[in-house]
Amino acid sequence: MRFIVLLGTNGIHLQSRAFDTFARRQFNGFPQLRNYEQEVLMRTILTAIAAMIFSVPSFSQNSYLYRVSLVQAAPGKLLALIDVYKSANPEGSSSGDQAALWMRHSQGDHWDLLILYPMGSYGAFHQRDRAARRDSISAEQKATRDGLIAWREDTFVYGPPLEEVKKRFAISGFFHVEMFESLPGKAGDLLREREMENNYLRRLKAPDNLIFVRDSGGAWELFTIGFYRDLKDYANSADRPIADQQAAAKAAGFEAPSQIGPYLRTLISTHHDTLAVEIK
Repeated sequence: MRFIVLLGTNGIHLQSRAFDTFARRQFNGFPQLRNYEQEVLMRTILTAIAAMIFSVPSFSQNSYLYRVSLVQAAPGKLLALIDVYKSANPEGSSSGDQAALWMRHSQGDHWDLLILYPMGSYGAFHQRDRAARRDSISAEQKATRDGLIAWREDTFVYGPPLEEVKKRFAISGFFHVEMFESLPGKAGDLLREREMENNYLRRLKAPDNLIFVRDSGGAWELFTIGFYRDLKDYANSADRPIADQQAAAKAAGFEAPSQIGPYLRTLISTHHDTLAVEIK
């Protein structure tokens, strides 16, 4: 069923010829409603449907699908595991898929590697030819890799376009990863807060964060990655005049810079920070 969305001064309106015909047939079963009452009721329902569609924030801006793997190596096996990933390149060019993007833990959470596998969409990723090439990775290679892993978590996320993510990785050597679990009913507010904070950072001419929103998998709702040249660049990113911080915070929708953290904590149950470095 095709819908036409009209944005007008009186709000959002959704039109569909098929739905319009269906709705009119249903309302004809209520003769006690006059024609104009049926019209008002029908348009109210259509507007409610449009509001639900536009209230989903993740797909409008983050529409490229990724699989993110958080991997903890078996004790003493991290370097060997990195070598296996480099040589076997699973789900990478050998399968016809885009090469994975990855980083290595420096301090913070318990995982050792964050590996971001570009998928595009579920349909594209599971096309028969791509799946066949992916399955051609030998059982021996998989067994070797899995024998070096103590823990792994896979989550499917929607994020920015692949070219934007690749561009950020290409010029960065240091990363700040933040993972969030929202309080019940606060997932949408959490995403909006992350977008507000990006607005705040851009107004300060500081690097903003890329946002990845969970579709299925782990317990967290979303994670962000901040990209920096090195540790010094990361430290300098917060060095801005107080007056500029105040103005940027208010323009982005916060009461003050000092209220950004406290407001965030009204939306989350868990928050993990990790600093990571590039893998050469």
